[in-house]
Amino acid sequence: MNDEVILRFDEVTFGYQNDKPLLHEASFSVRRGSKITLMGQNGAGKTSLFALIMEEQKPKSGRVSIDDKTTIATAKQVIAREDLELTITEYFAKAFDKPQPDLASKMHKVMTAVNLDVPSNRKVGELSGGQQARLLLAFALIQNSDILLLDEPTNNLDQAGIDHLIEFLVVYNKTVIVISHDADFLNCFTEGVIYLNIFTHEIESYVGDYYSVVEDIERRVEREQRENAQLKRSIIDRKEKVNFFANKGGKMRKLAKKLKDETAEMEESMVDVRRDDKTIRNFTIPSQEIIGDIVTIKAVKVIRDHQPTIKEVNKILRQRSHLLVTGPNGIGKSTFLRNLVSDNHEHAIILDETRVAYYSQDFSNLDFDQTVYDSLLSVILEGTDIQTMRAIAAGFLITGDLMGRKVGQLSEGQKGLLSFARLTLMQPGLLILDEPTNHINFRHLPIIAKAFNEYEGAMIMVSHMPDFVSQLKFDEFLDLSKI
Repeated sequence: MNDEVILRFDEVTFGYQNDKPLLHEASFSVRRGSKITLMGQNGAGKTSLFALIMEEQKPKSGRVSIDDKTTIATAKQVIAREDLELTITEYFAKAFDKPQPDLASKMHKVMTAVNLDVPSNRKVGELSGGQQARLLLAFALIQNSDILLLDEPTNNLDQAGIDHLIEFLVVYNKTVIVISHDADFLNCFTEGVIYLNIFTHEIESYVGDYYSVVEDIERRVEREQRENAQLKRSIIDRKEKVNFFANKGGKMRKLAKKLKDETAEMEESMVDVRRDDKTIRNFTIPSQEIIGDIVTIKAVKVIRDHQPTIKEVNKILRQRSHLLVTGPNGIGKSTFLRNLVSDNHEHAIILDETRVAYYSQDFSNLDFDQTVYDSLLSVILEGTDIQTMRAIAAGFLITGDLMGRKVGQLSEGQKGLLSFARLTLMQPGLLILDEPTNHINFRHLPIIAKAFNEYEGAMIMVSHMPDFVSQLKFDEFLDLSKI
């Protein structure tokens, strides 16, 4: 790393609505070769900041300065839906303006770097979530750009994939800016943090590893809260004196006026304590009362060496049965869950009248053209009033200002929280969860884990986050690599 500035924001203001900016006069700089985390609450504008760097969006005012010769590549959170029908070779070809005679060689190099071993004629949509995550990273790497932007790169990666990515980033000698909610991953290579405050719309820059920065922010909040508490006590005392002297007349009235002015100055001096990084409220997912075998799993399709094989199993889930499905990326975990929620769930029987709630890792079960309000309304049970629906949504930070937005306009983290609100409203008998920690702020995870542990219906989960899984209680296990 050197002192050359490769990227600079000068008093940049940006927002999709004129009266609701995401950034207000934001200024920061990034040095060449540095490894930076972009941090902020869901919806703070992290992905929008990437769009500004990529010149996919223009600031309302201010300037984003990048040298004309500087090249930028981004590994996005999800594969674009229009790319799912492309072969892997066709997908990589999109990274270049002109045909590349050595494309196959370049593909082999970057696929090896991200530990992705799949045939080049496979369709992108046929890959597992973990394989697609690796493909997104390889697509960025093949461009060999000066600045690499990574948006939630560990989503859907198993631990081996995450370890491989960390090793790559530690030795990578170019500039990297990362959005991620995986604190342990970030702490392995981060050298600084750019923090977006969702309430002030300002940016703060910190130097140090991820955990050190988080501690700095927490200490600052505690200090600001103490200072405000002292000011508040003084203000209350002054106001009482103002009220007392104002009724005395003469010189006492002048003293009251002076005290009133000083009190106003003290109120202006109160620090706007950070309200960012709010956590969701504690919640319960009510379960449908069901007697009997909710799910009977007779067989599972397992993929090895790119070939599917049907393996017999015998799993019966009743109320309070919680099943963890494990195995490496690409073995068929997500396919198994998708089959369960499809109309034709082969090799499994789900008891009639069972309400099935599904958390999809790519939010494919959400209608992106619906408003948030309609998305919630579509899953509420008869007898649930709108006020209750809004209250449950607010517990997941889905507040009134988001209700009129299209689901597709939400950040990925907000889509995740919307999905949890929908699960809660559905009161399901069977909960099927495919990577439910994707895009979710790590501060929410203990609350989510508690709700899952208390859920009294049948539950089937896939998760590649060991720290999260360790907080959960499972009584059934299905390791697809061992059947």
